[in-house]
Amino acid sequence: MKLVVGLGNPGLKYAFTRHNMGFLTIDSLMLKLNIDKLENEKFNGLYHKCKIGNEDLVIAKPMTFMNNSGEFIRDICNFYKIKPKDVIVVYDELAIDFGRIKIMQSGSSAGHNGIKSIISCLGTENFIRVRVGIGPVPKPIRQIDFVLMKYTESEFNYVKENTDKAALAVMCIIEKDIYQAMNIYNVK
Repeated sequence: MKLVVGLGNPGLKYAFTRHNMGFLTIDSLMLKLNIDKLENEKFNGLYHKCKIGNEDLVIAKPMTFMNNSGEFIRDICNFYKIKPKDVIVVYDELAIDFGRIKIMQSGSSAGHNGIKSIISCLGTENFIRVRVGIGPVPKPIRQIDFVLMKYTESEFNYVKENTDKAALAVMCIIEKDIYQAMNIYNVK
């Protein structure tokens, strides 16, 4: 069984902010899989169990706010006996240009508080990341203000393209493997 988690902050206030690219990607993935909603609510999060091909899958959004995402992931992994190496986390990344994604098999948090929380709660850096680019931060805007800004109307078509691409990358990881997904999606 694999777990696909999109990181973000719950509530309308944060719905279309840059920090919610993980949630938006989960929405895109759900559309591709004909899933209406994440109907299960447990562990302070929302999730749906399904299959992609022969792979059992849990698709989820933590409702803990970004900085405590690891608590939800730890609890759902413990409940379903999911190993960290079978966790795929989708999240926003300032170090990657808007419109690009990058898949990684493991690594540090690179300063991302949601990833710090996951590493702390799982006790390992060994989980897959699909990093969805939102950068760079325009000057003189502060990083914290930038990630919590909503996308403009003109940017939103590109957001949809990017989240669709990230959702396809997740499906490729599950249906094929991470290396094929990296070869396809980790390009400039």
